[in-house]
Amino acid sequence: MIKTLWMAATDAGQDARRMPEAMRSPLVALQDLLLLAARLFVAKAFFWSGLTKVRDWETTLALFQDEYQVPLVSPQLAALAGTAGELLLPLLLVLGLAGRFGAAGLFVLNAVAVISLAEIAPAAFMQHQLWGALLLLVWLWGPGRLSLDRWLFTRSN
Repeated sequence: MIKTLWMAATDAGQDARRMPEAMRSPLVALQDLLLLAARLFVAKAFFWSGLTKVRDWETTLALFQDEYQVPLVSPQLAALAGTAGELLLPLLLVLGLAGRFGAAGLFVLNAVAVISLAEIAPAAFMQHQLWGALLLLVWLWGPGRLSLDRWLFTRSN
C-alpha cells in the first residue's frame, strides 16, 4: 500500500510539472487546502481523545490495564505515552510545525491503537483507516504551504 501511495505521489508530481502554470497554480492551492483540512480533521480526533483520557485518568489507567493490550510496555507507561502523544502531536500537525514528524507519530499511535484493541467495531476500524490514510498523505507530501514548516523554511532561505 505504501509503495502504491508513493508511486501515485511521485507520478502526480511529475504530471503536475508538465502542466501549464495557469493550471498548476489552482491545483497546488487546492492541495494546500486539502492538506490543511486533513491535518485539522485528524488532529481534532486525537486531541479530543487525549483530553478525554486526562479528564478521567483513573478510567484511562483501567482501560490500559484491562482493554488495551499494548505490547512491550507497562499499561501505566502506555497510558502516559499514548495520552502525551494524543495531546502534543496534534498541536504539531495543526501548526504544520515538524508536520511530517507529527503525522508519522500519529500514524504510529493510530496503528498501535488498532493493534492493541482485542476487538474493534467495523465502523471504528474504518475511522482508523481514514486517519491512517490522511496521515500518510501528510507524511508523503508534507504539511503544505499553509504551515509553519513552510513559513520557517522560506524565511530562512
